[in-house]
Amino acid sequence: MQFHHHGYVSGDPRVLPASGIDRPDELPDEMDVLIVGSGPAGMVTAAQLSQFPGVSTRIVERRGGRLAIGQADGIQARSVETFQAFGFAERIIAEAYRITEMAFWKPDPADPTRIVRAARAVDDPTGISEFPHLIVNQARVLDYFAEFAANSPSRLKPDYGWEFRGLEIGDGEYPVSVTLVGTSGPQEGVQRTVRAKYVVGSDGARSKVRESIGCTLAGDQANHAWGVMDVLAVTDFPDIRTKCSIQSEYGNILLIPREGGYLFRMYVDLGEVHDDSGAVRATTIEQIIAKANEILHPYTLDVRNVAWHSVYEVGHRLTDRFDDVLLPEAGTRTPRVFITGDACHTHSAKAGQGMNVSMQDGFNLGWKLGHVLEGRSPESLLATYSAERQVVAQNLIDFDKQWSTLMATKPEDLADPTELEDFYVRTAEFPAGFMTEYAPSLIVGEARHQGLATGYPIGKRFKSAVVERVCDTNPVQLGHHARADGRWRIYVFADAAEAGSPSALADLADWLETSPDSPLAATPEGMDADAWFDVKVIYQQDHTGVDIGRVPTVFLPRSGPFGLIDYEKVYAASPKDDIFDTRGIDRGGAVVVVRPDQYVADVLPLTARDELGAFFRPILAVGRPAAV
Repeated sequence: MQFHHHGYVSGDPRVLPASGIDRPDELPDEMDVLIVGSGPAGMVTAAQLSQFPGVSTRIVERRGGRLAIGQADGIQARSVETFQAFGFAERIIAEAYRITEMAFWKPDPADPTRIVRAARAVDDPTGISEFPHLIVNQARVLDYFAEFAANSPSRLKPDYGWEFRGLEIGDGEYPVSVTLVGTSGPQEGVQRTVRAKYVVGSDGARSKVRESIGCTLAGDQANHAWGVMDVLAVTDFPDIRTKCSIQSEYGNILLIPREGGYLFRMYVDLGEVHDDSGAVRATTIEQIIAKANEILHPYTLDVRNVAWHSVYEVGHRLTDRFDDVLLPEAGTRTPRVFITGDACHTHSAKAGQGMNVSMQDGFNLGWKLGHVLEGRSPESLLATYSAERQVVAQNLIDFDKQWSTLMATKPEDLADPTELEDFYVRTAEFPAGFMTEYAPSLIVGEARHQGLATGYPIGKRFKSAVVERVCDTNPVQLGHHARADGRWRIYVFADAAEAGSPSALADLADWLETSPDSPLAATPEGMDADAWFDVKVIYQQDHTGVDIGRVPTVFLPRSGPFGLIDYEKVYAASPKDDIFDTRGIDRGGAVVVVRPDQYVADVLPLTARDELGAFFRPILAVGRPAAV
């Protein structure tokens, strides 16, 4: 963590100096962005926008205060990478339950009325991330995002006790009029209208924002019901602290140990539902517990306390668009209203995907709104949100249909006895969050030079690796220094020449720093040189072979009122784990461009200065004459 560059800091460095526009304590009449709903998607969007102090953002929530008990609990590794960007990965890992393997229980061939452990599977056999798969209460995740937003320059906090009733889109600077009604506190029963430039609906599966823009969830309501419960219990089942798939002739259970050492969650198979009357939702907790005991035979479950329970039927539904622009109008006007998370996609809970995909919706949208509202990017950037995330949601639903169907299938009806565990291992990268691959677009390049960095597929997330920080010789994870600060990142992997020698790297560095066609030229005068772009260099030599005094100055930018030099953008390959080998970086060097949401946008040769400038030209004000 870096601080002191604007002066000595004696307090908590996570609390950034307040800056930007004035923010009234009470909900104002006008704002740039109004977010409806403080669930995972809404809070990530708010947390990202909190890094843009010149943008007025408010988030309203019909509850009177913070969420106490969350329904979601599965945190995939991609989400933990995101937590690292928001500065709380280490803290949430410390309090979470960590999944390292999954056990599969099936009927005993000698006595099918009993269950036996049939197999085990390692949760991440290929090391797809340095971060773990976690289980932690959704409420704690929201707490951390809320803390990040409150500590940001914007000092952003939710406005509790306001319920969304409807909206209308008109003209003017604040074209979206939103009707709200107070639900608690002094504003209870009060109706008011606020106006916004953009509205984000993160208000769940029954989203009124979605309804207000004419979107509907389309898909199937599967005819299989599940009871879910978070319980404290005494049991002789030996794998009670291991994630388990339990299949018996009486039904199925998905067992998820929870954080804290005692609590666990069970998804209990309640069987097929033959009508849509909703009667299955009246299933009592006593009936769910009885069914669980039946499935667990010969083991017993003595439930002493129920923290939470519910009954649901699996549904797979998706909207055809994630904003207010009708499909025939796509590309003809700017979207003003967006929907995220469960408001635009629903599925079963058993793959642990809902909260994770919702957070990526918010991360994707937040920086784009910030860039447009700050004037960094054209409004056309906003159309990429729906185009990118709708495809991801469809892929999620396709995956979840397969997984939930296998989970509900009787063992004797499977084509292969190991079909469930084979599917779990074979598809591990998808639920972990690493199969997202954005198509070429305004912000994703064509894969013309992918061979220069095969470990960084264009359109997929930037996978971290160990490097040596030259200034202090520390081994660090390269990706862990990419904060959710709204900046683009340009990773320059050097050719074989030593620092300061004539080379393709030296020529690129000079162009980045001095050319009007360089993307860095878009940074407004008076800001720190790295305010919009975080440019780093990784040398092929180890740290002893890099003379930091000869490193091009574009990689040693000055910041703050004292013009202090930032030495922490210069790295070297680790002799023990050379990033050039582990990530398939060409020894002739390469440029890897990474978006603010950590997805690889392009891979280019060191000599492709024109291509680099051309990539950013439609996105930023590159090469344009400065305003007089």
